[in-house]
Amino acid sequence: MISVIALLSLLLPLAGSITPDSQGLRKRPIILNKSGGFVAGGNIISSPVFPNFTLSCDHGYMEYFIPWRPRKTSIVMWHSATTQAFQNRWDGGEGYKDMFLRRRYPVYLWDGPRIGRANWACESYTYTPSYRDQGNFAAWNFGPSYPNFWPGVQFPTEDREAWQQATSSRYVEFDTNKNIHLESQAAAVAADSGRLGDSIVYLTNSASGLRAQMTAVKSNTTNVKAIVAYEGYGYVFPDTANITAGEPFGPIIVPLEDFKKLAKLEAIQFVWGDHRAESFPFLQQARQAVKLINQYGGNAEIFFLTNDGGLKGNTHSAFADMNNNEVAGLLDEFLEKNGLNGYDTETSDNPSDLDQGWLEEISH
Repeated sequence: MISVIALLSLLLPLAGSITPDSQGLRKRPIILNKSGGFVAGGNIISSPVFPNFTLSCDHGYMEYFIPWRPRKTSIVMWHSATTQAFQNRWDGGEGYKDMFLRRRYPVYLWDGPRIGRANWACESYTYTPSYRDQGNFAAWNFGPSYPNFWPGVQFPTEDREAWQQATSSRYVEFDTNKNIHLESQAAAVAADSGRLGDSIVYLTNSASGLRAQMTAVKSNTTNVKAIVAYEGYGYVFPDTANITAGEPFGPIIVPLEDFKKLAKLEAIQFVWGDHRAESFPFLQQARQAVKLINQYGGNAEIFFLTNDGGLKGNTHSAFADMNNNEVAGLLDEFLEKNGLNGYDTETSDNPSDLDQGWLEEISH
């Protein structure tokens, strides 16, 4: 009790000095109610030699962090290559995970089947080194070619360790249509389970954007509310659109009635960084997808961080860029605009009320 009283005496004056509109709102302590993880989806297969021996496989893994007095909307951060991209900025600074925990959103980090912490597959595969470090540089839009950075790029260009951390933290990716269906099916099971709540926003990057779209298509509930896709590679189209399916990044063609599920979401935002020409194939696909989603009554948009957000130098993964705090501010605006920033109970966003309330509660 003495330690709690001491903590109160130190933190209550600080909490009372912060106003809801100040930068302090984004730097308040992270207070968790609980954290943990669980698996979702998957199959159980029997050994062809010993039928009584089984393997649980092809499930996804969800790690979660639930703040004290959380907002109603859960943010599922779905990477294309590594959860690390959401955990830290390129230079090791604060990443999206902690930023949005401070804002009191429940945060979930998803590893799809056969990826990262969900890597037990139901079938064999062969890993062959693909020597992708230099290819990552251009694919992530750090510059036109390795090691030539774009002028003003939001990456710590003089920090060799930052580059090494970025390119080393990748998982093996399975960029096939089969894997798109495998990952999205497990994610739909997680979404429909209720364990993520009934207001889910997927934050995606690169190829995970296509997988999140397919998850919304496959979901049998209305729990998925929005998708924010940072530089999405691949899109879903209806079978009436006269578009040819492709691989490994789509397009994926689905029946029209399934496609209309995307139009029923509260909002979809396809976000693009700097140095993306209109001729870029995935940007062209994004424009086609937006047009069709909105044609069926949806609320989809293209958002350029440069032209629409006033930012400069953003890469393929803007949420990890050096200006990710400003990028997060634009996401704040999106969530508020679409009514996805509220609390599940009558709770003010004033840190004086929230943090002081928590301190008072634990003192009893």
